[in-house]
Amino acid sequence: MPYRIYVVELHKRVYSENRKFREANPQFNGVLECLYVGMTSKTPKERFEQHKKGSLSKKGVDISSRIVKKYGLYLRGSLYNHIKPIYTQEEALKMERVLALELRRKKYAVWFN
Repeated sequence: MPYRIYVVELHKRVYSENRKFREANPQFNGVLECLYVGMTSKTPKERFEQHKKGSLSKKGVDISSRIVKKYGLYLRGSLYNHIKPIYTQEEALKMERVLALELRRKKYAVWFN
């Protein structure tokens, strides 16, 4: 089953309202956007919709990100469409981290797991 990396643009309020988000992004200067980087075995659109409405796992655990649920605006395909599907969860998690840190270096404020 292939995994896909995706990026969600977040409302900039996340930076002022969420201490953990702010602490994770000391490089942010307020010019670029706030982003969430994730990986999914679904389509990015399906996963974004899960975040926004809240979604439970088979065990009844909420698998939506609170940050995306509250602050998510829309998918930013231009930041992830160049990444091909990845066929192991381990490699997808690595790519999620690589992309998130690359975006931070470019001065975006980024949250990822």
